[in-house]
Amino acid sequence: MAEPLPAPSDAPSEIGADEELARVHEAVAAVARELEARGAQAGGKARDVLEAQAMMAEDPSLIDGVDTRVKQGKTGEWAVADAFASFRDQLTAMGGYLGERAADLDDVAQRVIAHLRGVPAPGVPDPGHPFVLVAKDLAPADTALLNLDQVLALVTSDGGPTSHTAILAREKSIVAIVGVADAAGLADGDTVIVDAAKGVVTTQPSADELAQAENRAAARAAATSAPITPGALADGTPVPLLANLGNAAGAAQAVELGAEGVGLFRTEFLFLSSANAPTVEQQRAAYTELLQAFPGKKVVVRVLDAGADKPLAFLNDAHEENPALGLRGIRALRASEDILREQLTALAEADKATDADLWVMAPMISTVEETEYFTTLAREYGVKTAGVMVEVPAAALLADKVLAIADFASIGTNDLTQYTFAADRLLGSVAAFQDPWHPAVLRLIHETALGGKANGKPVGICGEAAADPLLAVVLVGLGAATLSMAPTALADVRATLLQHTLDDARRVAEAALSAADAASAREAARAASSNTDAG
Repeated sequence: MAEPLPAPSDAPSEIGADEELARVHEAVAAVARELEARGAQAGGKARDVLEAQAMMAEDPSLIDGVDTRVKQGKTGEWAVADAFASFRDQLTAMGGYLGERAADLDDVAQRVIAHLRGVPAPGVPDPGHPFVLVAKDLAPADTALLNLDQVLALVTSDGGPTSHTAILAREKSIVAIVGVADAAGLADGDTVIVDAAKGVVTTQPSADELAQAENRAAARAAATSAPITPGALADGTPVPLLANLGNAAGAAQAVELGAEGVGLFRTEFLFLSSANAPTVEQQRAAYTELLQAFPGKKVVVRVLDAGADKPLAFLNDAHEENPALGLRGIRALRASEDILREQLTALAEADKATDADLWVMAPMISTVEETEYFTTLAREYGVKTAGVMVEVPAAALLADKVLAIADFASIGTNDLTQYTFAADRLLGSVAAFQDPWHPAVLRLIHETALGGKANGKPVGICGEAAADPLLAVVLVGLGAATLSMAPTALADVRATLLQHTLDDARRVAEAALSAADAASAREAARAASSNTDAG
């Protein structure tokens, strides 16, 4: 991957402030338009990401910072580098979702400086043959337009599961591993195997390892091109495979890839891009568009999950020392109940206007009382199926009582893992704890499923764990009734489920549960899986 541009000199401008300002404003506008054009070309989630970057480039507060430095006699290049770096440091200090966006800001600054210098922006190399791309991180604008005939896989040393690199790689079905500590040690000409399923990069592989990798790649390609059928195990046990979506625009692709409905629709996209809460009418239009794409199918909508890494000024602008443990999810909505009531109104109205099977759930439930609060309010507005997210260990441990009240539960494995280990899932220094394979997490999932079984209520999975084909088998063995994931993961999971019966899945799950740590749970499940016979 190309190195960043050399840092601009702090030497004073030789052309005067007015000309420097004109150059900078032209460069910023040109970069913003280029990002928008790349987004339009890429489509899908990439369009949203790159349009957000374009808005970032032209952010008034950033431009004011650049202008101030230029008026102090600095060059446009130095002013851009310094102002953007200052803003980047603020985002990094905030951590969480906003901290992950710091890398996006660095990319915008590099593109503006390159334009000012009249040189190409650092980007993806083109060696003229297929290759594994290794980088510190990859800019969204580059990830969105990767040539998939050339880039076989992506390995980065930075980034986490919610970085835009990871998000876009999943959407484009790119084999990718982010946050590899020793990625910088990989050199041009090295032969490597990138196994995203195991999260392992193998250097200097043997001929046998290469042959096994080629067989796995061929099997994955065959699974992807196989006819789409409803999710099921080898013995015919149905396991509906649903899609995680962030906006209604992704519905068509999800259907095309075989989604049998929606297991998680994140409503945050309506709120995060606005300084004010969207109106009931705006929300109703978005929800109606989503529901119309899935006639007769189950669509699970999560009400606004704000706070922590997704702060909203109009919902909760109070400073919190530890926002991940503060006023977020259902807690924030209770503190601003009018927003929740407006959201439930819009959802109920959209439900009446369509024939999808709408289920609505609340995020970050931790007590039975919170369950009662949400389900009572949802039913007051005519929501027929009201459920909860299980992301906090307390909800999992009380699942029998929670599901005596709620109509269903959906397990968010990302947050459940985070709170089980008291380790911020966006913090690289504790990334080793972010593994849903750990038996502690699996036991909480099993406990939740048992609570559902005791009450005759369905329990599904909507966290990233469901996209791991072998872990999907384990989750079904633990009692999950449905699995929801990024649409691009559906084919792999569908094919793997078809290789196991329900008894197989339970044996594989038991093997994982009996392990002492995540690595041994994964290996135990793999060994148990290889010993099953779905025929």
